[in-house]
Amino acid sequence: MTHSHHDHAGPASLSRRSFLNRALLASGAAAVAVMASSCGTSSSSSSTSSPASSVGGGPGAAPGGGTDIVSYADFKGLTTDGNVVPDLYAVHSTGVSTAKVVAAGTAFVATLTDDQKKETLYDVAADQWLNWSNVHNFPRNGLQLMDMTAAQQKAGLELLAAALSAKGLQTSNNIRKLNHVAGRLLGQLDQFDEGRYFFTVMGTPSASEPWGFQFQGHHLVVNYFILGDQVVMTPTFMGSEPRMGYYDDGTKIDLFTDELAGGIAMINALDATQQKKAITSTTKGGAVSQAEAGKDNVEVPYAGIKASELTSAQQTQLMDLAGLFIGNMDDGHAKVKMAEVKDHLDTTYFAWTGETTDDAAFYMRIQSPVIYIEFDCESGGPASGAVEAAADAANATKSGVATGQGGGGGEGAPSADATAGGPPSGGPGGGGSAGGGGGTGGGGTASRNHIHSVVRTPNGNDYGFDLLKDHLATHPH
Repeated sequence: MTHSHHDHAGPASLSRRSFLNRALLASGAAAVAVMASSCGTSSSSSSTSSPASSVGGGPGAAPGGGTDIVSYADFKGLTTDGNVVPDLYAVHSTGVSTAKVVAAGTAFVATLTDDQKKETLYDVAADQWLNWSNVHNFPRNGLQLMDMTAAQQKAGLELLAAALSAKGLQTSNNIRKLNHVAGRLLGQLDQFDEGRYFFTVMGTPSASEPWGFQFQGHHLVVNYFILGDQVVMTPTFMGSEPRMGYYDDGTKIDLFTDELAGGIAMINALDATQQKKAITSTTKGGAVSQAEAGKDNVEVPYAGIKASELTSAQQTQLMDLAGLFIGNMDDGHAKVKMAEVKDHLDTTYFAWTGETTDDAAFYMRIQSPVIYIEFDCESGGPASGAVEAAADAANATKSGVATGQGGGGGEGAPSADATAGGPPSGGPGGGGSAGGGGGTGGGGTASRNHIHSVVRTPNGNDYGFDLLKDHLATHPH
Protein backbone atom coordinates (compact mmCIF):
# COMPACT_ATOMS: atom_id res chain seq x y z
CA MET A 1 0.00 0.00 0.00
CA THR A 2 1.07 3.61 -0.57
CA HIS A 3 0.63 6.42 1.92
CA SER A 4 -1.05 9.77 1.31
CA HIS A 5 1.63 11.74 3.16
CA HIS A 6 4.03 10.69 0.41
CA ASP A 7 1.98 12.06 -2.46
CA HIS A 8 3.45 14.94 -4.42
CA ALA A 9 3.94 18.26 -2.70
CA GLY A 10 1.66 21.22 -3.03
CA PRO A 11 2.77 24.55 -4.52
CA ALA A 12 3.15 26.19 -1.11
CA SER A 13 5.61 23.53 0.00
CA LEU A 14 7.66 23.77 -3.17
CA SER A 15 7.62 27.56 -3.13
CA ARG A 16 8.91 27.55 0.44
CA ARG A 17 11.71 25.14 -0.45
CA SER A 18 12.60 27.20 -3.50
CA PHE A 19 12.86 30.35 -1.39
CA LEU A 20 14.96 28.62 1.27
CA ASN A 21 17.23 27.13 -1.38
CA ARG A 22 17.99 30.52 -2.83
CA ALA A 23 18.40 32.13 0.59
CA LEU A 24 20.89 29.50 1.69
CA LEU A 25 22.76 29.69 -1.58
CA ALA A 26 23.07 33.42 -1.20
CA SER A 27 24.57 33.00 2.26
CA GLY A 28 26.93 30.25 1.10
CA ALA A 29 25.26 27.58 3.26
CA ALA A 30 24.57 24.02 2.18
CA ALA A 31 21.12 24.19 0.67
CA VAL A 32 20.57 20.47 0.51
CA ALA A 33 19.48 20.59 4.14
CA VAL A 34 16.21 22.18 3.13
CA MET A 35 15.37 19.20 0.97
CA ALA A 36 14.77 17.04 4.03
CA SER A 37 11.10 17.95 4.06
CA SER A 38 10.54 16.81 0.49
CA CYS A 39 7.75 14.38 1.48
CA GLY A 40 4.66 16.00 0.01
CA THR A 41 1.31 16.69 1.59
CA SER A 42 -1.32 16.59 -1.13
CA SER A 43 -2.00 14.28 -4.02
CA SER A 44 -4.29 16.77 -5.74
CA SER A 45 -1.88 19.66 -6.02
CA SER A 46 -1.24 21.67 -9.13
CA SER A 47 0.97 24.65 -9.65
CA THR A 48 1.17 27.44 -12.16
CA SER A 49 4.62 28.55 -11.10
CA SER A 50 7.29 28.52 -13.76
CA PRO A 51 10.28 26.16 -13.52
CA ALA A 52 13.01 27.38 -11.24
CA SER A 53 15.91 29.20 -12.79
CA SER A 54 19.43 27.81 -12.73
CA VAL A 55 21.82 28.68 -9.99
CA GLY A 56 25.45 27.79 -9.57
CA GLY A 57 26.77 26.19 -6.43
CA GLY A 58 29.41 24.08 -4.79
CA PRO A 59 29.02 20.67 -3.22
CA GLY A 60 25.61 20.31 -1.68
CA ALA A 61 24.46 23.79 -2.68
CA ALA A 62 21.67 22.20 -4.69
CA PRO A 63 21.18 18.68 -5.98
CA GLY A 64 24.21 18.08 -8.16
CA GLY A 65 25.09 21.77 -8.12
CA GLY A 66 22.03 22.49 -10.25
CA THR A 67 18.61 24.02 -9.75
CA ASP A 68 15.64 23.66 -7.44
CA ILE A 69 13.62 20.45 -7.61
CA VAL A 70 10.45 20.79 -9.67
CA SER A 71 7.18 19.04 -8.86
CA TYR A 72 5.39 16.34 -10.82
CA ALA A 73 2.76 18.94 -11.71
CA ASP A 74 5.38 21.35 -13.05
CA PHE A 75 7.47 18.76 -14.87
CA LYS A 76 8.03 19.43 -18.56
CA GLY A 77 11.25 17.59 -19.20
CA LEU A 78 14.49 18.41 -20.96
CA THR A 79 13.94 20.32 -24.19
CA THR A 80 16.05 22.30 -26.62
CA ASP A 81 14.02 25.50 -26.31
CA GLY A 82 11.31 25.06 -23.66
CA ASN A 83 8.85 23.52 -26.13
CA VAL A 84 8.08 19.81 -25.87
CA VAL A 85 8.16 17.96 -29.19
CA PRO A 86 4.76 16.19 -29.29
CA ASP A 87 3.79 12.62 -30.16
CA LEU A 88 7.17 11.01 -29.53
CA TYR A 89 5.97 8.41 -27.04
CA ALA A 90 2.94 6.15 -26.79
CA VAL A 91 1.67 3.41 -24.53
CA HIS A 92 2.15 0.16 -26.44
CA SER A 93 3.45 -3.37 -26.12
CA THR A 94 7.17 -3.91 -26.63
CA GLY A 95 6.97 -7.69 -26.55
CA VAL A 96 9.71 -7.74 -23.90
CA SER A 97 8.62 -9.25 -20.60
CA THR A 98 8.84 -7.33 -17.33
CA ALA A 99 7.80 -10.36 -15.27
CA LYS A 100 11.21 -10.70 -13.64
CA VAL A 101 11.35 -7.12 -12.37
CA VAL A 102 7.69 -7.21 -11.27
CA ALA A 103 8.38 -10.36 -9.26
CA ALA A 104 11.53 -8.85 -7.76
CA GLY A 105 9.68 -5.65 -6.84
CA THR A 106 6.87 -7.59 -5.22
CA ALA A 107 9.35 -9.69 -3.25
CA PHE A 108 11.25 -6.62 -2.05
CA VAL A 109 8.12 -4.83 -0.84
CA ALA A 110 7.03 -8.00 0.97
CA THR A 111 10.19 -7.87 3.13
CA LEU A 112 9.39 -4.41 4.49
CA THR A 113 7.86 -3.80 7.90
CA ASP A 114 4.86 -1.49 8.21
CA ASP A 115 7.08 1.34 9.45
CA GLN A 116 9.54 0.81 6.59
CA LYS A 117 6.68 0.87 4.09
CA LYS A 118 5.68 4.29 5.38
CA GLU A 119 9.17 5.55 4.55
CA THR A 120 9.67 3.68 1.28
CA LEU A 121 6.38 3.44 -0.64
CA TYR A 122 5.04 6.40 -2.60
CA ASP A 123 2.22 7.15 -4.98
CA VAL A 124 3.16 6.44 -8.61
CA ALA A 125 2.83 10.15 -9.45
CA ALA A 126 4.77 11.36 -6.40
CA ASP A 127 7.28 14.18 -6.42
CA GLN A 128 9.77 11.70 -4.95
CA TRP A 129 10.68 10.70 -8.50
CA LEU A 130 12.29 14.12 -8.96
CA ASN A 131 13.89 14.24 -5.50
CA TRP A 132 17.32 12.77 -6.18
CA SER A 133 20.95 13.78 -6.32
CA ASN A 134 24.40 12.36 -6.94
CA VAL A 135 25.80 14.41 -4.04
CA HIS A 136 26.96 12.20 -1.17
CA ASN A 137 25.37 14.21 1.67
CA PHE A 138 22.01 14.86 0.02
CA PRO A 139 19.20 14.11 2.53
CA ARG A 140 17.42 11.15 0.99
CA ASN A 141 14.09 9.48 1.62
CA GLY A 142 13.45 5.77 1.59
CA LEU A 143 15.25 2.78 3.06
CA GLN A 144 19.04 2.70 3.12
CA LEU A 145 20.87 -0.51 2.23
CA MET A 146 22.95 -0.42 5.38
CA ASP A 147 19.79 -0.18 7.50
CA MET A 148 18.21 -3.27 5.95
CA THR A 149 18.26 -6.82 7.23
CA ALA A 150 20.29 -9.32 5.21
CA ALA A 151 17.08 -10.63 3.62
CA GLN A 152 15.97 -7.11 2.66
CA GLN A 153 19.37 -6.28 1.18
CA LYS A 154 19.24 -9.46 -0.88
CA ALA A 155 15.73 -8.66 -2.13
CA GLY A 156 16.63 -5.05 -2.92
CA LEU A 157 19.73 -5.96 -4.86
CA GLU A 158 17.80 -8.66 -6.71
CA LEU A 159 15.36 -5.94 -7.78
CA LEU A 160 18.28 -3.90 -9.10
CA ALA A 161 19.68 -6.98 -10.87
CA ALA A 162 16.32 -7.66 -12.53
CA ALA A 163 16.18 -4.10 -13.85
CA LEU A 164 19.74 -3.83 -15.14
CA SER A 165 21.88 -5.67 -17.65
CA ALA A 166 24.89 -7.63 -16.42
CA LYS A 167 27.04 -4.65 -17.45
CA GLY A 168 24.76 -2.17 -15.71
CA LEU A 169 24.69 -4.22 -12.51
CA GLN A 170 28.46 -4.63 -12.46
CA THR A 171 28.97 -0.92 -13.03
CA SER A 172 26.48 -0.05 -10.30
CA ASN A 173 28.07 -2.44 -7.81
CA ASN A 174 31.54 -1.14 -8.62
CA ILE A 175 30.44 2.48 -8.21
CA ARG A 176 29.28 1.58 -4.71
CA LYS A 177 32.47 -0.32 -3.99
CA LEU A 178 34.66 2.59 -5.05
CA ASN A 179 32.54 4.86 -2.87
CA HIS A 180 33.48 2.53 0.00
CA VAL A 181 37.14 2.66 -1.01
CA ALA A 182 37.03 6.46 -0.92
CA GLY A 183 35.40 6.44 2.51
CA ARG A 184 37.88 3.93 3.90
CA LEU A 185 40.93 5.78 2.61
CA LEU A 186 39.61 9.15 3.77
CA GLY A 187 38.55 7.73 7.12
CA GLN A 188 35.03 8.92 6.33
CA LEU A 189 32.89 5.81 6.02
CA ASP A 190 30.15 7.81 7.70
CA GLN A 191 30.03 9.86 4.47
CA PHE A 192 31.13 7.48 1.72
CA ASP A 193 30.29 3.78 1.79
CA GLU A 194 28.71 1.10 -0.38
CA GLY A 195 25.69 0.71 1.90
CA ARG A 196 24.71 4.39 1.80
CA TYR A 197 22.24 3.97 -1.05
CA PHE A 198 18.46 4.27 -0.77
CA PHE A 199 15.45 2.50 -2.28
CA THR A 200 12.02 4.04 -2.80
CA VAL A 201 9.14 2.39 -4.64
CA MET A 202 6.51 4.37 -6.50
CA GLY A 203 3.19 2.62 -7.02
CA THR A 204 2.63 -1.10 -6.47
CA PRO A 205 4.62 -3.66 -8.48
CA SER A 206 2.19 -4.85 -11.15
CA ALA A 207 2.10 -6.56 -14.53
CA SER A 208 -0.41 -4.02 -15.86
CA GLU A 209 -0.47 -0.88 -13.69
CA PRO A 210 2.28 1.77 -13.69
CA TRP A 211 4.91 1.61 -10.98
CA GLY A 212 8.64 1.93 -10.54
CA PHE A 213 11.50 2.36 -8.16
CA GLN A 214 14.39 4.68 -7.43
CA PHE A 215 17.82 3.67 -6.19
CA GLN A 216 20.14 6.53 -5.31
CA GLY A 217 23.29 7.56 -3.52
CA HIS A 218 26.69 9.08 -4.25
CA HIS A 219 27.46 8.88 -7.97
CA LEU A 220 24.66 6.39 -8.65
CA VAL A 221 21.00 7.14 -9.37
CA VAL A 222 18.62 4.78 -11.16
CA ASN A 223 15.04 5.84 -11.89
CA TYR A 224 13.14 2.84 -13.28
CA PHE A 225 9.54 3.14 -14.52
CA ILE A 226 7.43 0.17 -15.65
CA LEU A 227 4.07 0.16 -17.42
CA GLY A 228 3.04 -3.25 -18.72
CA ASP A 229 6.04 -4.37 -20.75
CA GLN A 230 7.35 -0.84 -21.33
CA VAL A 231 10.34 0.45 -19.35
CA VAL A 232 11.90 3.89 -19.01
CA MET A 233 15.20 4.00 -17.13
CA THR A 234 15.92 7.70 -16.95
CA PRO A 235 17.19 9.88 -15.50
CA THR A 236 20.16 7.65 -14.78
CA PHE A 237 23.33 9.03 -13.21
CA MET A 238 26.54 7.02 -13.05
CA GLY A 239 29.90 8.38 -12.00
CA SER A 240 32.82 7.85 -9.69
CA GLU A 241 35.62 9.49 -7.75
CA PRO A 242 38.07 7.85 -7.68
CA ARG A 243 37.51 6.12 -11.01
CA MET A 244 40.06 3.43 -10.25
CA GLY A 245 40.93 1.73 -6.99
CA TYR A 246 41.44 -1.49 -5.08
CA TYR A 247 38.58 -2.96 -3.10
CA ASP A 248 39.12 -4.46 0.37
CA ASP A 249 39.80 -7.92 -1.07
CA GLY A 250 42.47 -6.56 -3.42
CA THR A 251 40.28 -6.59 -6.54
CA LYS A 252 41.15 -3.79 -8.92
CA ILE A 253 38.17 -1.75 -10.14
CA ASP A 254 38.60 0.46 -13.20
CA LEU A 255 35.38 2.17 -14.26
CA PHE A 256 34.25 3.82 -17.52
CA THR A 257 37.19 2.55 -19.57
CA ASP A 258 34.93 1.65 -22.51
CA GLU A 259 33.14 4.99 -22.40
CA LEU A 260 36.42 6.93 -22.31
CA ALA A 261 37.94 4.90 -25.14
CA GLY A 262 34.70 5.00 -27.13
CA GLY A 263 34.47 8.77 -26.90
CA ILE A 264 38.07 9.28 -28.00
CA ALA A 265 37.59 6.82 -30.87
CA MET A 266 34.41 8.61 -31.99
CA ILE A 267 35.85 12.12 -32.10
CA ASN A 268 38.95 10.89 -33.89
CA ALA A 269 36.87 9.00 -36.45
CA LEU A 270 35.72 12.40 -37.74
CA ASP A 271 37.66 14.24 -40.42
CA ALA A 272 38.90 17.78 -39.85
CA THR A 273 35.77 19.41 -41.28
CA GLN A 274 33.50 17.22 -39.17
CA GLN A 275 35.57 17.84 -36.04
CA LYS A 276 35.26 21.57 -36.55
CA LYS A 277 31.49 21.18 -36.25
CA ALA A 278 31.54 18.64 -33.43
CA ILE A 279 34.07 20.32 -31.15
CA THR A 280 32.48 23.28 -29.40
CA SER A 281 35.69 24.16 -27.56
CA THR A 282 39.11 22.59 -27.17
CA THR A 283 39.38 24.00 -23.66
CA LYS A 284 37.67 21.96 -20.96
CA GLY A 285 36.83 23.39 -17.56
CA GLY A 286 36.03 21.44 -14.43
CA ALA A 287 32.33 20.76 -14.97
CA VAL A 288 30.32 21.09 -18.17
CA SER A 289 27.34 18.82 -17.44
CA GLN A 290 24.02 20.45 -18.24
CA ALA A 291 21.38 17.96 -17.09
CA GLU A 292 22.22 16.58 -13.67
CA ALA A 293 19.98 16.59 -10.57
CA GLY A 294 17.53 19.47 -10.30
CA LYS A 295 17.64 20.04 -14.05
CA ASP A 296 14.45 18.21 -15.00
CA ASN A 297 13.11 21.14 -17.04
CA VAL A 298 16.44 22.32 -18.39
CA GLU A 299 16.74 23.73 -21.91
CA VAL A 300 19.78 22.43 -23.80
CA PRO A 301 19.98 23.56 -27.44
CA TYR A 302 21.50 21.14 -29.90
CA ALA A 303 25.22 21.56 -30.46
CA GLY A 304 27.91 19.80 -32.43
CA ILE A 305 27.59 17.81 -35.62
CA LYS A 306 24.38 16.28 -36.89
CA ALA A 307 24.45 12.54 -37.48
CA SER A 308 23.07 13.05 -40.98
CA GLU A 309 26.45 14.62 -41.80
CA LEU A 310 28.31 11.45 -40.80
CA THR A 311 29.19 8.50 -42.98
CA SER A 312 27.35 5.23 -42.48
CA ALA A 313 30.33 3.80 -40.59
CA GLN A 314 30.52 6.87 -38.37
CA GLN A 315 26.79 6.67 -37.66
CA THR A 316 27.18 3.05 -36.59
CA GLN A 317 30.07 4.05 -34.34
CA LEU A 318 27.94 6.80 -32.79
CA MET A 319 25.11 4.36 -32.08
CA ASP A 320 27.58 1.90 -30.55
CA LEU A 321 28.80 4.70 -28.29
CA ALA A 322 25.21 5.48 -27.25
CA GLY A 323 24.71 1.78 -26.62
CA LEU A 324 27.38 1.79 -23.92
CA PHE A 325 25.06 3.96 -21.83
CA ILE A 326 21.66 2.66 -22.90
CA GLY A 327 22.97 -0.88 -22.42
CA ASN A 328 22.99 -0.46 -18.64
CA MET A 329 19.27 -1.34 -18.59
CA ASP A 330 18.10 -4.91 -19.04
CA ASP A 331 19.09 -6.30 -22.42
CA GLY A 332 15.61 -6.66 -23.91
CA HIS A 333 14.47 -3.14 -23.14
CA ALA A 334 17.86 -1.73 -24.11
CA LYS A 335 17.26 -3.13 -27.61
CA VAL A 336 13.83 -1.47 -27.67
CA LYS A 337 15.35 1.86 -26.67
CA MET A 338 18.18 1.55 -29.19
CA ALA A 339 15.66 0.97 -31.97
CA GLU A 340 13.86 4.15 -30.91
CA VAL A 341 17.13 6.09 -30.87
CA LYS A 342 18.08 4.80 -34.34
CA ASP A 343 14.69 5.91 -35.67
CA HIS A 344 15.78 9.46 -34.86
CA LEU A 345 19.35 9.11 -36.09
CA ASP A 346 19.11 11.92 -38.64
CA THR A 347 18.15 14.37 -35.89
CA THR A 348 20.85 13.22 -33.46
CA TYR A 349 23.77 15.50 -32.57
CA PHE A 350 27.23 14.72 -31.24
CA ALA A 351 29.10 17.46 -29.35
CA TRP A 352 32.57 17.50 -27.81
CA THR A 353 34.47 19.80 -25.46
CA GLY A 354 38.17 19.34 -24.78
CA GLU A 355 41.23 17.86 -26.41
CA THR A 356 41.15 14.73 -28.55
CA THR A 357 44.32 12.94 -27.43
CA ASP A 358 44.13 9.40 -26.09
CA ASP A 359 44.43 10.59 -22.49
CA ALA A 360 42.25 13.70 -22.80
CA ALA A 361 39.79 14.72 -20.08
CA PHE A 362 36.72 15.69 -22.10
CA TYR A 363 32.97 16.27 -22.19
CA MET A 364 30.77 14.67 -24.84
CA ARG A 365 27.06 14.70 -25.54
CA ILE A 366 24.71 12.67 -27.73
CA GLN A 367 21.31 14.35 -28.10
CA SER A 368 18.16 13.80 -30.13
CA PRO A 369 14.43 14.23 -29.54
CA VAL A 370 14.37 10.88 -27.69
CA ILE A 371 17.79 10.53 -26.02
CA TYR A 372 20.18 12.72 -24.07
CA ILE A 373 23.54 11.33 -22.98
CA GLU A 374 26.34 13.38 -21.47
CA PHE A 375 29.68 12.24 -20.14
CA ASP A 376 31.90 14.65 -18.24
CA CYS A 377 35.44 14.39 -16.89
CA GLU A 378 35.22 16.77 -13.94
CA SER A 379 37.61 18.48 -11.57
CA GLY A 380 38.24 17.13 -8.09
CA GLY A 381 35.19 16.67 -5.88
CA PRO A 382 34.60 15.74 -2.24
CA ALA A 383 36.48 12.44 -2.56
CA SER A 384 39.42 13.74 -4.59
CA GLY A 385 41.74 13.27 -1.63
CA ALA A 386 41.38 9.51 -2.07
CA VAL A 387 42.33 9.37 -5.75
CA GLU A 388 46.09 8.93 -5.36
CA ALA A 389 45.85 6.49 -2.47
CA ALA A 390 43.18 4.43 -4.24
CA ALA A 391 45.52 3.77 -7.18
CA ASP A 392 48.04 2.02 -4.91
CA ALA A 393 47.31 -1.69 -4.45
CA ALA A 394 49.21 -1.58 -1.16
CA ASN A 395 46.34 0.49 0.28
CA ALA A 396 43.65 -2.14 -0.38
CA THR A 397 43.28 -2.90 3.31
CA LYS A 398 44.31 0.44 4.77
CA SER A 399 42.11 3.12 6.32
CA GLY A 400 42.57 6.84 6.78
CA VAL A 401 45.74 7.03 4.70
CA ALA A 402 44.45 9.62 2.23
CA THR A 403 45.05 13.27 2.93
CA GLY A 404 42.78 16.16 2.08
CA GLN A 405 39.47 16.25 0.28
CA GLY A 406 37.58 18.44 -2.10
CA GLY A 407 38.58 19.99 -5.38
CA GLY A 408 38.34 23.10 -7.46
CA GLY A 409 34.99 22.46 -9.10
CA GLY A 410 33.25 20.59 -6.33
CA GLU A 411 30.63 17.91 -6.92
CA GLY A 412 28.82 18.59 -10.16
CA ALA A 413 29.05 22.35 -9.83
CA PRO A 414 29.48 24.19 -13.14
CA SER A 415 30.17 27.87 -12.94
CA ALA A 416 27.11 30.12 -13.12
CA ASP A 417 27.76 30.70 -16.80
CA ALA A 418 28.13 26.98 -17.46
CA THR A 419 24.64 26.08 -16.24
CA ALA A 420 21.86 25.61 -18.74
CA GLY A 421 20.17 28.82 -19.70
CA GLY A 422 23.48 30.66 -19.80
CA PRO A 423 26.25 28.44 -21.16
CA PRO A 424 29.58 29.91 -22.09
CA SER A 425 29.96 31.16 -25.62
CA GLY A 426 30.83 28.26 -27.83
CA GLY A 427 30.20 25.69 -25.10
CA PRO A 428 27.86 22.74 -25.45
CA GLY A 429 24.34 24.00 -25.40
CA GLY A 430 25.55 27.56 -25.81
CA GLY A 431 24.83 30.11 -28.41
CA GLY A 432 28.34 30.22 -29.78
CA SER A 433 29.24 28.75 -33.12
CA ALA A 434 30.52 25.20 -33.27
CA GLY A 435 34.19 25.08 -32.58
CA GLY A 436 34.27 28.65 -31.38
CA GLY A 437 34.47 30.29 -27.99
CA GLY A 438 36.80 29.91 -25.10
CA GLY A 439 37.05 27.40 -22.29
CA THR A 440 33.92 25.91 -20.78
CA GLY A 441 32.89 24.55 -17.41
CA GLY A 442 33.40 25.35 -13.77
CA GLY A 443 36.62 25.90 -11.85
CA GLY A 444 39.38 23.39 -11.42
CA THR A 445 41.18 21.14 -13.83
CA ALA A 446 39.25 18.41 -15.62
CA SER A 447 40.43 14.91 -14.78
CA ARG A 448 39.67 11.33 -15.69
CA ASN A 449 39.67 10.59 -11.97
CA HIS A 450 36.19 12.10 -11.51
CA ILE A 451 33.44 11.06 -13.92
CA HIS A 452 29.82 12.13 -14.19
CA SER A 453 27.44 10.66 -16.77
CA VAL A 454 23.74 11.30 -17.26
CA VAL A 455 21.13 9.65 -19.48
CA ARG A 456 17.74 11.32 -19.95
CA THR A 457 14.64 10.89 -22.11
CA PRO A 458 13.90 14.38 -23.48
CA ASN A 459 10.55 15.96 -24.25
CA GLY A 460 8.62 14.79 -21.24
CA ASN A 461 9.35 11.09 -20.78
CA ASP A 462 11.96 11.08 -18.02
CA TYR A 463 10.57 8.93 -15.20
CA GLY A 464 8.14 7.58 -17.81
CA PHE A 465 5.97 10.60 -17.06
CA ASP A 466 4.65 10.97 -20.62
CA LEU A 467 3.48 7.35 -20.57
CA LEU A 468 2.17 7.71 -17.02
CA LYS A 469 0.09 10.77 -17.85
CA ASP A 470 -1.34 9.07 -20.91
CA HIS A 471 -2.24 6.02 -18.83
CA LEU A 472 -3.80 8.03 -16.01
CA ALA A 473 -5.85 10.05 -18.51
CA THR A 474 -7.47 6.90 -19.83
CA HIS A 475 -7.37 4.80 -16.66
CA PRO A 476 -8.28 7.10 -13.73
CA HIS A 477 -7.03 5.83 -10.38
